[in-house]
Amino acid sequence: MKIVKEPFGTLADGSQVSLYTLVSDNGIKATITDYGGIVVSLYAPDREGNLADVVLGFDTLDEYLDHSPFFGCLVGRFGNRIANARFSLEGVEYVLAQNDGQNHLHGGVEGFDKKLWAAQAVERPDGPALKLSYTSPDGEEGYPGNLSVTVVYTVTDRNELKIDFSAATDKPTIVNLTHHSYFNF
Repeated sequence: MKIVKEPFGTLADGSQVSLYTLVSDNGIKATITDYGGIVVSLYAPDREGNLADVVLGFDTLDEYLDHSPFFGCLVGRFGNRIANARFSLEGVEYVLAQNDGQNHLHGGVEGFDKKLWAAQAVERPDGPALKLSYTSPDGEEGYPGNLSVTVVYTVTDRNELKIDFSAATDKPTIVNLTHHSYFNF
């Protein structure tokens, strides 16, 4: 098992973006960036054991910054479309950022797919893992409450890519986290 970190590019504010490659003992390999938690590539074996990249994506950070089809990213606070960019919770109406006509899609204008996540390479019993953390402040994109999110990507010796999500908030809110790879099988 191994985890390799390398530079992937620089954001407009000067923040450095990294790319992490996780390889299991059986050879499954995932490359994940701390920008948007994007799975840039996932090499998995076919029925004859030949490895091939099975996710759609780009080769450079600039391509992810210039095009936003949500390839391989973490989606949040809320994955999917919220009609008219508003919802009510406990009698209070919240107005969200509009980024899909009059609707709110996949967390808004600057959803989790456009955030630089804190990254930590870890070894888990079932394989090498990348732990990503982000705290969405109260009011970000219109959502109530501070929301602390942790996502752990693990490649296992059973040729799996496991994605574990957890979140905690300090007041009632809505959350619907997901991963958004386009798989090419």
